[in-house]
Order: sequence, then C-alpha cells, then structure tokens
Amino acid sequence: MTQNRRQMWGDRQLPGTDTAYRRRALSPSSCLFAFLVFAALTCGGCQSPLPPLPYPPGPKTAVRLSPGDVIKVSYADETIPDQTQKVRRDGKLSLPLIGEVTAAGKRVIDFQHELVSRYEGQLENNEVLVTLENGSATVTVAGFANKAGVYPFDRPTTVYQAVMEAGGVSDYGSLSNIHLTRIINGVQRTERINLRPSIRGQPTQPKYVQDGDVIYISRSLF
Repeated sequence: MTQNRRQMWGDRQLPGTDTAYRRRALSPSSCLFAFLVFAALTCGGCQSPLPPLPYPPGPKTAVRLSPGDVIKVSYADETIPDQTQKVRRDGKLSLPLIGEVTAAGKRVIDFQHELVSRYEGQLENNEVLVTLENGSATVTVAGFANKAGVYPFDRPTTVYQAVMEAGGVSDYGSLSNIHLTRIINGVQRTERINLRPSIRGQPTQPKYVQDGDVIYISRSLF
C-alpha cells in the first residue's frame, strides 16, 4: 500500500522538474554572478596604490609660498624699509631696487637666499630675512566625510588633520581609500592615502595639504 502511494506521488510530479531545477541552479549566468561577487569581495580592498605625488610636502617643504601668502622682508641695510606684501595671483611681488620677483612655489629659506643674491651689489649689507606672516591653504574635503566642505587651514596641516576637521570619515566611508588631488604644473595628479595606521596610532609619514587640494573620501565596500 505504501509503495503504491509513493509511485502515485511520483507520477504526479511534472516531467523533467528535477532536471530543470538543476539547470537553473547551475546556469552560466548564475555562475558568472557568483564569480563576480567573489572577485569584488576579494579584490575590493586590494587596489593598486596610486603613485605618490611628486615633491610631496613635508616638514621641510610644507611652507612653500603660494599666492595669497603674506610675507615680510626685513633688511639689514637701514636705507630700505622692511616690506610686508601679499604674493599676487601670478606668484610674484615687487621689491625695492630689484623689482618683480617670483615667490610662489619656493620655500621661505630658498626665497630668502635668492633675495640675498639679488641684492648683492645693490646694498652695502645685502642680508635679508624673509618670514611668513600669514600662510593659509584652502582645501576641499568631499565624499563620505561627516562634514564635507571647503576649509581654510594655516599651514602646515596634514591630510589626517584636514579629514578630522571635516568631522572624520562617515560610517559609509573608507579610511584606506582616500584620494588627495593636487594640480602640479597645470596637470591634475592624484595620490591614494590610507589613514588606518593614523587612526590606530601607528607611526606614519604625514602628508601635508597645499592650497587648492581636494581630499575625496571613497565609499567603503564593506
């Protein structure tokens, strides 16, 4: 009796049902989708790092002069009054006896040495002292930051400090996939930065921001 019922139940099943189910489970589209998901999860955090920006600013280069900076030139020769000027948009300023001089892109100490050389033969005492009176950098923090926006900073300021000023990385942002974009010699360049070691308190080589930098925090894959 039991055997007859099993036979009757088997006869009621649609022909080829089991075969069709297996074909759907092992269809090429399903296999391809599973492979893509696996590849994304495996390689999502293994992106090849972007090359570092040339001449990355650091403790010695963070004070490169930029348009808008206010500098003071103090003369040892008392025949010329000290000069306090703002670096123009073209990166230049005008000084007594030597005229226009390009200051933007140069370290303060290098600019000072240049002025000493330029004033040689012009003054009895050609020693000058150059100081940065007011140096600011405007940085855009975008992407998955808690308070994305445009922020002015007194230099030197690190990328980590700029991100923290913007409220830090949001719950959907990636600490290990932050892009620092900068225009260098008319070309836009980008460097990928991982801030996880900084968050964990590990010693790292800091990256300093420059005027006009854009910091983009990418979305986390997990």
